[in-house]
Amino acid sequence: MLSNIFEIKQNKIKFQQVLPNHMITAMMLLNKNLVIKYLNPAAEAILVKSLNSLYDQSIEDIIRKTSVKKERFSQLLSSGQEFNDGDVVIEFMDQAQITIDLTASSIEFNNEPHILLEFKQIDHQKQISAEAFQHQQWESGRDLIRGLAHEIKNPLGGLRGAAQLLDNDLDGEQKEYTAMIIEQADRLTNLVDRLLGPNQLPKIAKQNIHVALEKVIQLVNFNNPKGIKLFRDYDPSIPDIKFDEDKIQQAILNIVNNAIQAIESHNTILLKTRVASNQIINGKRVKLGVQISIIDDGPGIPENIQGTLFYPMVSGRSNGTGLGLSICQTLIHQHRGKLLCTSQPGKTEFTILLPICGDKI
Repeated sequence: MLSNIFEIKQNKIKFQQVLPNHMITAMMLLNKNLVIKYLNPAAEAILVKSLNSLYDQSIEDIIRKTSVKKERFSQLLSSGQEFNDGDVVIEFMDQAQITIDLTASSIEFNNEPHILLEFKQIDHQKQISAEAFQHQQWESGRDLIRGLAHEIKNPLGGLRGAAQLLDNDLDGEQKEYTAMIIEQADRLTNLVDRLLGPNQLPKIAKQNIHVALEKVIQLVNFNNPKGIKLFRDYDPSIPDIKFDEDKIQQAILNIVNNAIQAIESHNTILLKTRVASNQIINGKRVKLGVQISIIDDGPGIPENIQGTLFYPMVSGRSNGTGLGLSICQTLIHQHRGKLLCTSQPGKTEFTILLPICGDKI
Protein backbone atom coordinates (compact mmCIF):
# COMPACT_ATOMS: atom_id res chain seq x y z
CA MET A 1 0.00 0.00 0.00
CA LEU A 2 2.81 2.41 0.92
CA SER A 3 4.67 1.51 -2.27
CA ASN A 4 1.52 2.35 -4.28
CA ILE A 5 1.24 5.76 -2.59
CA PHE A 6 4.93 6.46 -3.29
CA GLU A 7 4.48 5.43 -6.96
CA ILE A 8 1.41 7.66 -7.32
CA LYS A 9 3.31 10.65 -5.91
CA GLN A 10 6.29 10.03 -8.20
CA ASN A 11 4.04 9.70 -11.27
CA LYS A 12 2.16 12.84 -10.26
CA ILE A 13 5.39 14.84 -10.13
CA LYS A 14 6.53 13.44 -13.50
CA PHE A 15 3.20 14.16 -15.20
CA GLN A 16 3.10 17.69 -13.78
CA GLN A 17 6.52 18.30 -15.26
CA VAL A 18 5.86 16.72 -18.65
CA LEU A 19 2.20 17.37 -19.50
CA PRO A 20 2.33 21.20 -19.91
CA ASN A 21 4.78 20.70 -22.79
CA HIS A 22 2.26 18.54 -24.64
CA MET A 23 -0.89 20.60 -24.06
CA ILE A 24 -2.55 22.38 -26.98
CA THR A 25 -3.72 25.06 -24.54
CA ALA A 26 -1.13 27.82 -24.21
CA MET A 27 0.17 28.52 -20.68
CA MET A 28 2.03 31.59 -19.43
CA LEU A 29 3.24 32.17 -15.89
CA LEU A 30 3.70 35.75 -14.66
CA ASN A 31 5.00 37.01 -11.36
CA LYS A 32 3.23 39.79 -9.42
CA ASN A 33 4.99 42.42 -11.59
CA LEU A 34 3.57 40.79 -14.77
CA VAL A 35 7.01 39.52 -15.76
CA ILE A 36 7.13 36.29 -17.78
CA LYS A 37 8.55 33.31 -15.90
CA TYR A 38 7.34 30.38 -18.00
CA LEU A 39 5.80 29.58 -21.39
CA ASN A 40 4.81 26.14 -22.58
CA PRO A 41 5.44 25.22 -26.27
CA ALA A 42 1.83 26.06 -27.24
CA ALA A 43 2.30 29.60 -25.92
CA GLU A 44 5.63 29.91 -27.73
CA ALA A 45 3.90 28.91 -30.98
CA ILE A 46 1.16 31.53 -30.59
CA LEU A 47 3.60 34.30 -29.60
CA VAL A 48 6.12 33.16 -32.25
CA LYS A 49 8.87 33.64 -29.64
CA SER A 50 10.71 31.24 -27.36
CA LEU A 51 10.80 31.26 -23.57
CA ASN A 52 14.53 32.04 -23.80
CA SER A 53 13.82 35.31 -25.65
CA LEU A 54 10.88 36.35 -23.44
CA TYR A 55 12.07 35.22 -20.01
CA ASP A 56 12.06 38.03 -17.44
CA GLN A 57 10.33 40.41 -19.87
CA SER A 58 7.21 42.27 -18.82
CA ILE A 59 4.16 41.51 -20.93
CA GLU A 60 3.78 45.29 -21.28
CA ASP A 61 7.00 45.22 -23.32
CA ILE A 62 5.63 42.75 -25.86
CA ILE A 63 1.90 43.61 -25.88
CA ARG A 64 1.02 47.02 -27.25
CA LYS A 65 -2.71 46.86 -26.59
CA THR A 66 -5.21 44.40 -25.14
CA SER A 67 -8.89 44.40 -24.24
CA VAL A 68 -8.02 43.03 -20.74
CA LYS A 69 -7.28 45.86 -18.32
CA LYS A 70 -4.17 45.67 -16.12
CA GLU A 71 -6.33 46.34 -13.03
CA ARG A 72 -7.97 42.93 -13.43
CA PHE A 73 -4.62 41.22 -12.78
CA SER A 74 -4.13 43.30 -9.63
CA GLN A 75 -7.61 42.27 -8.44
CA LEU A 76 -6.79 38.65 -9.25
CA LEU A 77 -3.65 38.75 -7.07
CA SER A 78 -5.47 40.37 -4.17
CA SER A 79 -8.68 38.32 -4.27
CA GLY A 80 -7.48 35.04 -5.76
CA GLN A 81 -10.68 34.88 -7.84
CA GLU A 82 -9.97 33.56 -11.33
CA PHE A 83 -11.65 35.09 -14.37
CA ASN A 84 -12.48 34.00 -17.92
CA ASP A 85 -12.70 36.23 -20.96
CA GLY A 86 -13.71 35.32 -24.50
CA ASP A 87 -12.74 37.14 -27.69
CA VAL A 88 -9.77 38.90 -26.08
CA VAL A 89 -7.94 40.92 -28.76
CA ILE A 90 -4.18 41.28 -28.31
CA GLU A 91 -2.05 43.61 -30.42
CA PHE A 92 1.72 43.11 -30.28
CA MET A 93 4.41 45.74 -30.71
CA ASP A 94 4.79 44.80 -34.39
CA GLN A 95 1.02 45.52 -34.77
CA ALA A 96 0.18 41.87 -35.39
CA GLN A 97 -3.13 40.90 -33.77
CA ILE A 98 -4.58 37.68 -32.38
CA THR A 99 -7.89 36.83 -30.71
CA ILE A 100 -7.91 34.41 -27.78
CA ASP A 101 -10.12 32.83 -25.14
CA LEU A 102 -8.41 33.53 -21.78
CA THR A 103 -8.52 32.06 -18.28
CA ALA A 104 -6.48 33.78 -15.56
CA SER A 105 -5.91 32.27 -12.11
CA SER A 106 -3.73 33.01 -9.10
CA ILE A 107 -1.22 30.38 -7.92
CA GLU A 108 1.62 30.11 -5.41
CA PHE A 109 5.05 29.45 -6.87
CA ASN A 110 8.26 29.51 -4.78
CA ASN A 111 6.15 30.96 -1.93
CA GLU A 112 5.21 33.99 -4.02
CA PRO A 113 1.91 34.85 -5.76
CA HIS A 114 1.92 34.33 -9.52
CA ILE A 115 -0.62 34.59 -12.33
CA LEU A 116 -1.27 31.60 -14.57
CA LEU A 117 -2.71 32.52 -17.96
CA GLU A 118 -4.29 29.76 -20.04
CA PHE A 119 -5.36 30.79 -23.53
CA LYS A 120 -6.36 29.38 -26.87
CA GLN A 121 -6.17 31.26 -30.18
CA ILE A 122 -9.58 31.40 -31.87
CA ASP A 123 -8.91 33.58 -34.94
CA HIS A 124 -9.01 30.53 -37.20
CA GLN A 125 -12.36 29.26 -35.90
CA LYS A 126 -13.87 32.75 -36.03
CA GLN A 127 -12.65 33.19 -39.60
CA ILE A 128 -14.16 29.85 -40.68
CA SER A 129 -17.50 30.73 -39.03
CA ALA A 130 -17.52 34.21 -40.55
CA GLU A 131 -16.64 32.87 -44.01
CA ALA A 132 -19.32 30.17 -43.80
CA PHE A 133 -21.92 32.78 -42.78
CA GLN A 134 -20.84 35.20 -45.52
CA HIS A 135 -20.86 32.43 -48.11
CA GLN A 136 -24.38 31.42 -47.08
CA GLN A 137 -25.55 35.04 -47.22
CA TRP A 138 -23.87 35.54 -50.59
CA GLU A 139 -25.54 32.43 -52.04
CA SER A 140 -28.94 33.49 -50.66
CA GLY A 141 -28.52 37.01 -52.10
CA ARG A 142 -27.34 35.66 -55.43
CA ASP A 143 -30.27 33.23 -55.70
CA LEU A 144 -32.73 36.01 -54.82
CA ILE A 145 -31.24 38.37 -57.42
CA ARG A 146 -31.22 35.63 -60.06
CA GLY A 147 -34.86 34.83 -59.35
CA LEU A 148 -35.84 38.48 -59.70
CA ALA A 149 -33.70 38.83 -62.84
CA HIS A 150 -35.52 35.93 -64.51
CA GLU A 151 -38.88 37.46 -63.58
CA ILE A 152 -37.80 40.79 -65.11
CA LYS A 153 -36.19 39.34 -68.25
CA ASN A 154 -39.29 37.52 -69.53
CA PRO A 155 -41.63 40.55 -69.72
CA LEU A 156 -38.75 42.69 -71.03
CA GLY A 157 -38.55 40.48 -74.12
CA GLY A 158 -42.29 40.87 -74.67
CA LEU A 159 -42.06 44.62 -74.16
CA ARG A 160 -39.29 44.94 -76.73
CA GLY A 161 -41.16 42.76 -79.25
CA ALA A 162 -44.34 44.83 -78.85
CA ALA A 163 -42.34 48.05 -79.36
CA GLN A 164 -40.83 46.64 -82.59
CA LEU A 165 -44.28 45.70 -83.92
CA LEU A 166 -45.64 49.12 -83.00
CA ASP A 167 -42.67 50.76 -84.70
CA ASN A 168 -43.70 49.19 -88.03
CA ASP A 169 -47.09 50.98 -87.89
CA LEU A 170 -45.70 54.39 -86.96
CA ASP A 171 -43.89 57.04 -88.88
CA GLY A 172 -42.16 60.32 -88.27
CA GLU A 173 -41.47 61.61 -84.78
CA GLN A 174 -43.50 58.87 -83.11
CA LYS A 175 -40.80 56.33 -84.01
CA GLU A 176 -38.51 58.12 -81.55
CA TYR A 177 -40.67 56.83 -78.68
CA THR A 178 -40.55 53.20 -79.80
CA ALA A 179 -36.80 53.51 -80.45
CA MET A 180 -36.37 54.75 -76.88
CA ILE A 181 -38.43 51.83 -75.52
CA ILE A 182 -36.31 49.34 -77.50
CA GLU A 183 -33.04 51.00 -76.42
CA GLN A 184 -33.99 50.99 -72.73
CA ALA A 185 -35.29 47.42 -72.94
CA ASP A 186 -31.92 46.35 -74.39
CA ARG A 187 -30.09 48.24 -71.64
CA LEU A 188 -32.15 46.54 -68.92
CA THR A 189 -31.72 43.14 -70.59
CA ASN A 190 -27.95 43.65 -70.52
CA LEU A 191 -28.15 44.57 -66.81
CA VAL A 192 -30.28 41.49 -66.09
CA ASP A 193 -27.79 39.27 -67.93
CA ARG A 194 -25.03 40.64 -65.71
CA LEU A 195 -27.18 40.01 -62.63
CA LEU A 196 -27.62 36.39 -63.70
CA GLY A 197 -23.84 36.09 -63.79
CA PRO A 198 -21.63 33.75 -65.83
CA ASN A 199 -23.76 31.01 -67.37
CA GLN A 200 -20.98 28.80 -68.75
CA LEU A 201 -18.96 26.26 -66.83
CA PRO A 202 -15.23 26.96 -66.72
CA LYS A 203 -13.04 25.38 -69.40
CA ILE A 204 -10.36 23.93 -67.18
CA ALA A 205 -6.80 23.46 -68.41
CA LYS A 206 -3.51 23.04 -66.59
CA GLN A 207 -1.44 26.21 -67.03
CA ASN A 208 0.73 28.87 -65.42
CA ILE A 209 -1.15 31.40 -63.28
CA HIS A 210 1.45 34.07 -64.04
CA VAL A 211 0.48 34.06 -67.72
CA ALA A 212 -3.02 35.23 -66.76
CA LEU A 213 -1.59 37.89 -64.44
CA GLU A 214 0.73 39.21 -67.16
CA LYS A 215 -2.22 39.53 -69.56
CA VAL A 216 -4.10 41.54 -66.92
CA ILE A 217 -1.12 43.88 -66.51
CA GLN A 218 -0.87 44.26 -70.28
CA LEU A 219 -4.59 45.09 -70.62
CA VAL A 220 -4.46 47.61 -67.77
CA ASN A 221 -1.38 49.34 -69.19
CA PHE A 222 -3.18 49.79 -72.53
CA ASN A 223 -5.86 51.86 -70.76
CA ASN A 224 -4.41 53.52 -67.67
CA PRO A 225 -5.23 57.26 -67.88
CA LYS A 226 -4.14 57.85 -64.25
CA GLY A 227 -0.72 56.34 -64.95
CA ILE A 228 -0.97 54.10 -61.88
CA LYS A 229 2.07 51.83 -61.49
CA LEU A 230 1.57 48.08 -61.25
CA PHE A 231 4.24 45.99 -59.53
CA ARG A 232 4.86 42.24 -59.52
CA ASP A 233 5.99 39.94 -56.71
CA TYR A 234 5.71 36.43 -58.14
CA ASP A 235 6.75 33.13 -56.63
CA PRO A 236 8.42 31.26 -59.53
CA SER A 237 8.17 27.94 -57.67
CA ILE A 238 4.37 27.79 -58.10
CA PRO A 239 3.49 24.78 -60.28
CA ASP A 240 0.93 24.85 -63.07
CA ILE A 241 -2.65 24.66 -61.80
CA LYS A 242 -6.01 23.84 -63.37
CA PHE A 243 -8.16 26.88 -64.19
CA ASP A 244 -10.10 28.66 -66.93
CA GLU A 245 -7.74 31.41 -68.08
CA ASP A 246 -10.49 33.71 -69.39
CA LYS A 247 -12.57 33.52 -66.21
CA ILE A 248 -9.66 33.96 -63.78
CA GLN A 249 -8.30 36.77 -65.94
CA GLN A 250 -11.72 38.46 -65.87
CA ALA A 251 -11.94 38.14 -62.06
CA ILE A 252 -8.46 39.62 -61.51
CA LEU A 253 -9.06 42.36 -64.09
CA ASN A 254 -12.31 43.36 -62.37
CA ILE A 255 -10.51 43.70 -59.02
CA VAL A 256 -7.60 45.66 -60.53
CA ASN A 257 -9.95 48.00 -62.41
CA ASN A 258 -11.94 48.60 -59.21
CA ALA A 259 -8.68 49.51 -57.45
CA ILE A 260 -7.68 51.89 -60.26
CA GLN A 261 -11.03 53.70 -59.99
CA ALA A 262 -10.69 54.02 -56.20
CA ILE A 263 -7.07 55.23 -55.93
CA GLU A 264 -5.12 58.26 -57.11
CA SER A 265 -2.29 58.55 -59.63
CA HIS A 266 0.41 58.51 -56.92
CA ASN A 267 -0.89 55.20 -55.51
CA THR A 268 0.32 51.78 -56.63
CA ILE A 269 -1.02 48.24 -57.13
CA LEU A 270 0.93 45.08 -56.34
CA LEU A 271 0.16 41.65 -57.83
CA LYS A 272 1.68 38.97 -55.61
CA THR A 273 1.61 35.16 -55.76
CA ARG A 274 2.55 32.63 -53.11
CA VAL A 275 2.08 28.93 -52.36
CA ALA A 276 -0.44 28.49 -49.53
CA SER A 277 -0.61 25.26 -47.51
CA ASN A 278 -3.36 23.78 -45.34
CA GLN A 279 -6.00 26.35 -46.22
CA ILE A 280 -9.70 26.06 -45.42
CA ILE A 281 -11.57 26.82 -48.65
CA ASN A 282 -15.36 26.78 -48.45
CA GLY A 283 -15.29 24.56 -45.38
CA LYS A 284 -12.80 22.03 -46.81
CA ARG A 285 -9.11 21.73 -46.00
CA VAL A 286 -6.90 22.09 -49.07
CA LYS A 287 -3.37 20.78 -48.60
CA LEU A 288 -1.78 22.97 -51.24
CA GLY A 289 -3.08 26.04 -53.01
CA VAL A 290 -2.08 29.21 -54.83
CA GLN A 291 -2.61 32.58 -53.20
CA ILE A 292 -3.00 35.56 -55.53
CA SER A 293 -3.01 38.95 -53.80
CA ILE A 294 -4.02 42.27 -55.36
CA ILE A 295 -2.84 45.01 -53.01
CA ASP A 296 -3.23 48.77 -53.33
CA ASP A 297 -2.15 51.62 -51.04
CA GLY A 298 -5.24 53.76 -51.61
CA PRO A 299 -7.84 55.14 -49.19
CA GLY A 300 -9.43 51.77 -48.40
CA ILE A 301 -12.98 50.46 -48.66
CA PRO A 302 -15.68 52.09 -46.49
CA GLU A 303 -16.06 50.03 -43.32
CA ASN A 304 -19.87 49.94 -43.55
CA ILE A 305 -19.80 47.84 -46.76
CA GLN A 306 -16.82 45.57 -46.07
CA GLY A 307 -19.01 42.78 -44.67
CA THR A 308 -21.30 42.76 -47.74
CA LEU A 309 -18.74 43.67 -50.39
CA PHE A 310 -19.35 40.59 -52.55
CA TYR A 311 -23.15 40.79 -52.47
CA PRO A 312 -24.91 41.85 -55.69
CA MET A 313 -25.79 45.56 -55.94
CA VAL A 314 -23.32 46.61 -53.19
CA SER A 315 -20.85 49.28 -54.31
CA GLY A 316 -18.59 51.86 -52.72
CA ARG A 317 -18.97 54.20 -55.71
CA SER A 318 -21.98 56.40 -56.32
CA ASN A 319 -22.11 55.35 -59.98
CA GLY A 320 -21.22 51.69 -59.42
CA THR A 321 -23.59 48.82 -60.21
CA GLY A 322 -22.24 46.55 -57.46
CA LEU A 323 -21.99 43.60 -59.87
CA GLY A 324 -18.25 43.40 -60.57
CA LEU A 325 -17.15 41.81 -57.29
CA SER A 326 -20.22 39.60 -57.12
CA ILE A 327 -19.29 38.24 -60.56
CA CYS A 328 -15.68 37.78 -59.36
CA GLN A 329 -16.96 35.75 -56.42
CA THR A 330 -18.99 33.54 -58.77
CA LEU A 331 -16.01 33.00 -61.10
CA ILE A 332 -13.72 32.04 -58.20
CA HIS A 333 -16.33 29.70 -56.69
CA GLN A 334 -16.60 27.95 -60.06
CA HIS A 335 -12.95 27.00 -59.51
CA ARG A 336 -13.62 25.73 -55.96
CA GLY A 337 -11.67 28.74 -54.76
CA LYS A 338 -12.14 31.53 -52.27
CA LEU A 339 -12.08 35.33 -52.58
CA LEU A 340 -11.33 37.45 -49.50
CA CYS A 341 -10.77 41.12 -48.79
CA THR A 342 -9.17 43.06 -45.96
CA SER A 343 -9.08 46.84 -46.08
CA GLN A 344 -7.94 49.80 -44.05
CA PRO A 345 -6.72 53.26 -45.05
CA GLY A 346 -3.41 52.79 -46.84
CA LYS A 347 -3.85 49.09 -47.68
CA THR A 348 -6.58 47.11 -49.40
CA GLU A 349 -5.84 43.48 -50.19
CA PHE A 350 -7.98 41.12 -52.26
CA THR A 351 -6.86 37.49 -51.89
CA ILE A 352 -7.77 34.69 -54.30
CA LEU A 353 -7.11 31.14 -53.09
CA LEU A 354 -7.16 28.37 -55.70
CA PRO A 355 -6.44 24.67 -55.10
CA ILE A 356 -3.36 23.21 -56.80
CA CYS A 357 -3.80 20.35 -59.27
CA GLY A 358 -3.89 17.56 -56.68
CA ASP A 359 -7.26 18.84 -55.46
CA LYS A 360 -10.05 18.09 -57.92
CA ILE A 361 -12.10 20.92 -59.44
